[in-house]
Amino acid sequence: MGAQINIPTILCIGKATQDVFLRDDEFDPHKEGKVLYTHLPLGAKLDIEEAHFTTGGNATNVAVTFARQGLHSRYLWVLGSDDPVSKAVLDELDSESVDTRFVQQRPEVKASFSTILLAMTGERTILNFHGVVPKTKDVLSQEDAFDGVSWVYPTALGDYETLEKVIHEAKKRGSKIMLNPAGSELVDPKRLKAMLHDIDVLCLNKEEMQLLVEGDTLEELVRHGSTYCSVVIVSDGPNGVCASDGKTIVSAGMYEDVPVIDRTGAGDAFASGFLSQWAKGKSLKESIIFASANSTSVVGIIGAKPGILHEHTALHDMPIEEKEI
Repeated sequence: MGAQINIPTILCIGKATQDVFLRDDEFDPHKEGKVLYTHLPLGAKLDIEEAHFTTGGNATNVAVTFARQGLHSRYLWVLGSDDPVSKAVLDELDSESVDTRFVQQRPEVKASFSTILLAMTGERTILNFHGVVPKTKDVLSQEDAFDGVSWVYPTALGDYETLEKVIHEAKKRGSKIMLNPAGSELVDPKRLKAMLHDIDVLCLNKEEMQLLVEGDTLEELVRHGSTYCSVVIVSDGPNGVCASDGKTIVSAGMYEDVPVIDRTGAGDAFASGFLSQWAKGKSLKESIIFASANSTSVVGIIGAKPGILHEHTALHDMPIEEKEI
C-alpha cells in the first residue's frame, strides 16, 4: 500500500456575487470624442447581442481553482437564506466540490450582484450592488472552519477589522496566509502595510504594490516587498510578472497571446493558480507558470470561473527567467 498523500486544505473567505454579463459592440470604446461607451438614453429599450449568467466574487473564484486542482477547498462567508443570488452561488460551489458547510445563511442578508457591460475588446464597465456586508463577529462565528487548514485566503472582506481578525485566527491556528487584496483592503495602505509581517504570500499588481513600497520596476517592487513577506508577486498585465521567495527571483512574460474575451477574474485566477501549486510544494517557477496559464485561460471565456484549469492540464513553455538573489 503506497504512502498516503497529505492534501492541503485552503480556506477561502470573502464575498460572493452573481454576475450578469451583457455583451454588445455598442459597449466598445468610441474612437472619437470623450464618450467611452454608448449613451443609454432614458426610456429607451436597447437590444443586447449576448447575456451570460455566472457567479463571481474573489473568494469563490479562487475556491474553484483550488478545488479543480485537487486541493481541499473550503469557503466561509455569510449569505442569504432566501435570495436567489445566494442559492446560485452555493449551488455552483457545491457542483465544484467546494466545501460550503461553514457558510451561514440568514434571511436579512443579500449577496452581491453585478451587471457587467462587456465590450468586444474584453474591457468592461461593472454596475455593482454590494449587498449586505456581514459583521466581523458573524463571519468568524464558525471557528471550526479553521480546523485543519493549511492556508487561509481572505479577500474582499469589506473592512479592515474582519481582515485583521481573520489573520489573527489563522496565525493562532498555525495556518499560512496568502493575501491578494481587493479594493476594500487597499483604501488604507498604511494599515494594510502593518499587517504584512503576518502574510506568507503577497500578490499585487504594480500600481497596488506602489502604494506600499517604493519602486519603478517590478523587480524593485518585489525586492522591497520581500522585506515584509517571504513570498512576493507583482504583476503588470501583458507586461508580465516578477516574483521572489527570498532565494530566487523569477521574471516572466505572457504565457500566451490570446484574444481577450473578458478580463473578469483574471487576477483571481493568477493568484489562486500560484497558491494551488505552491501549496503542493511546487517551485516558484512552476507555480508562476501555472498561475499565468490559469489567468490566460480565464480571459478567453466570459465569466470568472468557466476558464479555470483542471488538474493535470498540459502546459507549454513560456518566456521566463530565474536568478538567485
